[in-house]
Amino acid sequence: MNTIAALQAAVTAAPFDGEPSDAELDAIETEMPAILADVDLLDAQIMTIDRTPTELDERRIRRARRRVLAARRDLANTSAAGAVA
Repeated sequence: MNTIAALQAAVTAAPFDGEPSDAELDAIETEMPAILADVDLLDAQIMTIDRTPTELDERRIRRARRRVLAARRDLANTSAAGAVA
């Protein structure tokens, strides 16, 4: 009877060093405005979880939503422009 064993080199193509690659860091940097806008929206929403939102809270959430939409729009336009070029 023959035993079947996988060779470690064949299973793992490249060793994982635990650090993001330069391409991954660039992608994070590109998406950072959208990430920060999402964080601001979450902060505004979290502040109103346990109470009735005031007019100021509603304006803060509305502005944060607009920032999220604008950041996502800019990211989509940047991605689309990069794909066309």
